[in-house]
Amino acid sequence: MNQKTNTMTTKLMEDGRPLRQIRSFVLRQGRLTKGQQQALSALWPTLGIDYQVDTKLNFNQIFNNSNNVTLEIGFGMGASFTEMAQNAQDENFLGIEVHLPGVGACLMAAEQAHLNNIRVMCHDAVEVLETMIADNSLTKIQIFFPDPWHKAKHNKRRIIQPHFVQLLKQKLAIGGILHLATDWQPYAQHMLAVLSSASGFTNLSTDNTYIPRPDDRPLTKFEKRGVNLGHGVWDLQFKRVQ
Repeated sequence: MNQKTNTMTTKLMEDGRPLRQIRSFVLRQGRLTKGQQQALSALWPTLGIDYQVDTKLNFNQIFNNSNNVTLEIGFGMGASFTEMAQNAQDENFLGIEVHLPGVGACLMAAEQAHLNNIRVMCHDAVEVLETMIADNSLTKIQIFFPDPWHKAKHNKRRIIQPHFVQLLKQKLAIGGILHLATDWQPYAQHMLAVLSSASGFTNLSTDNTYIPRPDDRPLTKFEKRGVNLGHGVWDLQFKRVQ
């Protein structure tokens, strides 16, 4: 796989100062297990996609079919991502995650489940969306439990911001679904406010707030533990209508 996955060109403001960009992640270091390393070495050539500037992905060629494509941004260790792919093998799943051990773990799970309907990338999702995903090409985009940036002074670092939501809309086909989930209520409220004011979307909630967890979103071990402790989880689904 391409080892230069997290480089990016610095954009400047008019006064020459660097422009702070929202990124889809905070890079975390982690050691690969032997199994993760083996999975990366063995499976990346078939299930991995290297980041290439200004090279649009052809999903029909990548998956060798014309099935609908779901993009998941930040799949963690890949457990729920691969479970969703296993439960919907007539659909295609592209996952983006910058934590390399998570990518390795996801590939291990894909191999164990004999999945051929997933592909993974290890790069900043914002750059991938801007340069490699064609407009109107995705049926669904899902972002589950992104970093909530709890401190008020850090809220601006949250990935769900108006400009980013418009980028997501651009990549969704008309009728495509944006599905978000968080276990931090202030972030849920922030997500709802941003999406409710975004042009071209309609809320799929019956009361224009949140939806119950859909059956196709697996309950993670972390989430189950939180629910048992009385913690809340908020799901949002918005459909692109124009």
